[in-house]
Amino acid sequence: MDVLKLLNQVRSGEVEVAEAAGLLKKLPYEELGFAKLDHHRELRRGCGEVVFCPGKAPQHLVAIFRRFHEQGSRVMGTRASEEQAGLVREAIPSAAYDPLSRIIRVGEFPAGDGNIAVCTGGTADIPVAEEAAQSAEFFGSHVTRIYDVGVAGIHRLLAKLDAIRAANAVIAVAGMEGALAGVVAGLVDKPVIAVPTSVGYGASFQGLAPLLTMLNSCAEGVAVVNIDNGFGAASIAHQINHLAAAPGRE
Repeated sequence: MDVLKLLNQVRSGEVEVAEAAGLLKKLPYEELGFAKLDHHRELRRGCGEVVFCPGKAPQHLVAIFRRFHEQGSRVMGTRASEEQAGLVREAIPSAAYDPLSRIIRVGEFPAGDGNIAVCTGGTADIPVAEEAAQSAEFFGSHVTRIYDVGVAGIHRLLAKLDAIRAANAVIAVAGMEGALAGVVAGLVDKPVIAVPTSVGYGASFQGLAPLLTMLNSCAEGVAVVNIDNGFGAASIAHQINHLAAAPGRE
């Protein structure tokens, strides 16, 4: 809900006071019984609502998306299956689904500000990287994608250093041994958010090995999120980018 728009509509007479009061009763949340919908989140935090899709009953998931859509709110779903996306699109034909990132989106991405670089060690890391990139775009950040620049061929990374250094924050997504984040952090003067992925052979322990590598990086300026958590990395990177891109800041 755009509260400022609503207040202007009341002032202009487009919306009656009683109607506006009814709408505002849904703040800070709307009770659905099985869920409490936070219509206040975009006003409070500057970002639309995000729904974690796995485990939700189909009727609950559809109802959540439908109610946000009816309120005119942008909403994004993460880790959605194709079946879940199909149900949402039946209810909301304008909904978009990307099977690579597994993201459902209702409403358009805003114009992106600033710059976040999203880098991957290999192409197998791209699904997690796309979750990060599209989440950051949903929040309102501009994203530069720099994929397949892992340490197995470090010249590929070095060739992209100018583009990486131009970003306000860097998301480094890597599986296997997870060395990418530490290498990037040693080459740039921007914060690096490291995302270990579950890509790798047996001894990578579904992402535990790269997680430990990233946590033990000797390069300073590295923050680490959970395994495969592209969304969490995007949230942190967006906040950094938002501060750096704010008016009056260089």
